[in-house]
Amino acid sequence: MPAPPCEGGARKLRAGALSMRPLWQPTAEAVAQSNMTRFARQAAAATGQAFPTYEALHHWSITDPGTFWSEIWRFADIQASRPAEVSVRNLDLFPGACWFPGAQLNFAENLLRFRDEQAALVSISESGGRREISYAELHRQSVALAGRLQALGIGPGDRVAGWLPNTIETVIAMLATATLGGVWSSCSPDFGTQGALDRFGQIEPKVLFACDGYRYAGKAIDIRAKVRRVTEETPSIEQLIWVPFLGAKTDGLIFNELLNGPSARFAQVDFNHPLYILYSSGTTGKPKCIVHGVGGTLLQHAKEHRLHTGLCRSDRLFFFTTCGWMMWNWLVSALATGCTVVLYEGSPFHPGPRTLWDMAQREGVTAFGTSPAYLRGLAKSGFAPKESHRLDRLRMLLSTGAPLSDESFHYVYRAIKEDVHLVSMTGGTDLISCFILGNPNLPVYAGELQCKGLGMAVAVWREDGAPVAVGAKGELVCTRPFPSCPIGFWRDPDSAKFRNAYFDKFPGVWAQGDFAELTERSGYIIHGRSDAVLNPGGVRIGTAEIYRQVERIEEILDAICVGQEQDGDMRVILFVTLRPGTVLDADLARRIKQSIRNGASPRHVPKKIIAVTDIPRTLSGKTAELAVRDLIHGRPVANISALANPEALREYQEFAGADD
Repeated sequence: MPAPPCEGGARKLRAGALSMRPLWQPTAEAVAQSNMTRFARQAAAATGQAFPTYEALHHWSITDPGTFWSEIWRFADIQASRPAEVSVRNLDLFPGACWFPGAQLNFAENLLRFRDEQAALVSISESGGRREISYAELHRQSVALAGRLQALGIGPGDRVAGWLPNTIETVIAMLATATLGGVWSSCSPDFGTQGALDRFGQIEPKVLFACDGYRYAGKAIDIRAKVRRVTEETPSIEQLIWVPFLGAKTDGLIFNELLNGPSARFAQVDFNHPLYILYSSGTTGKPKCIVHGVGGTLLQHAKEHRLHTGLCRSDRLFFFTTCGWMMWNWLVSALATGCTVVLYEGSPFHPGPRTLWDMAQREGVTAFGTSPAYLRGLAKSGFAPKESHRLDRLRMLLSTGAPLSDESFHYVYRAIKEDVHLVSMTGGTDLISCFILGNPNLPVYAGELQCKGLGMAVAVWREDGAPVAVGAKGELVCTRPFPSCPIGFWRDPDSAKFRNAYFDKFPGVWAQGDFAELTERSGYIIHGRSDAVLNPGGVRIGTAEIYRQVERIEEILDAICVGQEQDGDMRVILFVTLRPGTVLDADLARRIKQSIRNGASPRHVPKKIIAVTDIPRTLSGKTAELAVRDLIHGRPVANISALANPEALREYQEFAGADD
């Protein structure tokens, strides 16, 4: 059995208690032993200051960022062949600050620092297949594959793309690329041909790693024809390397045949050398190609993994993700802590809701990551893992991708585990990390994200740039530079598109695009995306406020809410998917409206509630509110290929221009 987790212990508090009481809080012993507390002691010794509270530690982290990030570097034992000249230059420029100039390091070398027999990766498929690879073997295979890539002409700055499932081979391909100072970019095999072309066509990779297919919900899906088309239509691709996930016949280089031969050395590159290219959802045109640097990604993830998540070598971290979502990059970085990373490929509900919990119990998962949609699905299915599974080692449950409702908070403590640390996080692809996340030293309250991240100068502003009062809603911003700020966008030489995306609304300040609220406990509530905010009668309403109430209705499986302009005002339209055999009759519509009126306000009550068979989502699984909003206004959706289920849009077209 794996060793017990290095952090844990909590006083159990009954779910459903008064909202002013925490659902969970750590024991004094757990706080004293946490990595967060250890770091606070290190920072106090280095600065001569006292940090009696998290607020004090956070204030220091944003007012003396050079010293703070240097201490994170030291705490995480970042490996570098040459130290930085200073911690940061041009701190008054945002964007424009230069972190750790002169430092030379390698991302893969930091993730492969451990060379022992502990399991580095465990790979699970929905059919029950299991493989694992030790840290020693992961290092050997990664540098061997890097040697083969080097022979194919890959060097610093060259792009390598992966169209792959979430398996061991994908991690090795990324590490091999990073070993050489190359730039890795990936999407999952469920992307359509156009979706892959929209991404890889922009960044012009030299090498493409691609699978022959994948399995989902019990079905095998062959993508060889799609791969060949993308290869043919992307002239930059000089070499295609197949990863035979289904075992189908392919011609050309095969992944497993490239894992022997001379090893490559770890190329030493600048702190701001490009590491990853990630993509925006692309629902308003071709996706933006967001470039992230080696040092910023490594340092930011080290902070989040070691301090905010509390990872150490004895942990087993799982996050349900695909290679098309930034949480895959976040997950893989945890190798730098020496923990075991658990990968899963397939449907989380195949053949039923037990699947991921069977895995969690069998593998001794200590930190389990997922999305609000998954937790809602579990709750709607009536499944309670704590009644069927032993989850003794599980100490933390992470959720991101959308706001987590009060009801889902209570479901976790009622049906999964009473003494688990539940963390709702927000950040994103834009910063490859989080602005607001968890803290093992702080209590958990229903519906609230625990705290702003160390080193992140987070605030909530009004439209005029003034801070909002506690309990008021506004724009989530970051007022000072941070190391994982993107290097920029690909093919944006004057950075005009990059600046417009984040710094146009408030010059010199990052606007995240979230509609947020600061609570009296210094926690945060996210009310949805700013660009999807509803505005009936001039009152700004976040869509998440409505979803939180709708989620309580047993008959509703999913929902999407948009605003429709009409007669100089906006009316709220709610589309819902229902349980099989359920009809949206007058009684159900009345109960939906009553729940929203009582739980939110009369302003939130939709003018129309419409039953549909499916909710359109982006390729990363997020609700496609903007696409539906465009459709019901009679506007074309800018980029259909950005949607995972574009066929769902047909149902919404008939509501364009509806005035009844």
